[in-house]
Amino acid sequence: MSSPIKLNLKVYQGATFREPLRWESSTKVYKPITAITKAAPVQITAVSHGIPVGWRTKITNVAGMTELNSADTYHVVTDVTTDTVTINAINALAYKDYTTGGVLEYNAPVELAGYTGRMQIRSKLTDPEVILELTSANGGIVIDDVAKVITIVITAAQSTLLNFASAVYSLELVQGTEVVPFLTGSISLVQEVTR
Repeated sequence: MSSPIKLNLKVYQGATFREPLRWESSTKVYKPITAITKAAPVQITAVSHGIPVGWRTKITNVAGMTELNSADTYHVVTDVTTDTVTINAINALAYKDYTTGGVLEYNAPVELAGYTGRMQIRSKLTDPEVILELTSANGGIVIDDVAKVITIVITAAQSTLLNFASAVYSLELVQGTEVVPFLTGSISLVQEVTR
């Protein structure tokens, strides 16, 4: 990763904020499809697919149920077993019958073991004062290598104390001496009404 991803966030004052993030590598994985259910949601069988829940996958080269094929549309996997993925956003009840073939294509997850995270929120880039610091040590950045998820967590108690209209942040991932600028952007704060 050469430069951080830009993602603007919205935090509701007085509420718990959770933002799950997934780090995709540039390595493409292709898993042959052996069965597809004509159901809602659709369930696709691809032996030992290795796709985590919440990951994006693209479906190509399916014969019969060609409505699933796409050159550029990715769908989020909502449930998995070792050999199947479920995509809740696809209702395949009215699709043609699956006959043969097809591939699940996705970018392999980056291994997160050994990484920690750190994030600072400031009113503006040049401001020396840190409004809020989130780290793996204080529970603000949760890294789950099994699920391949990095989650930003701002507790309700923390968000209650925030008092800005807009601020900036950056999230870095650290492994040993390597520092990866992972995410950057602005944060808008929605003031709490019910308190």
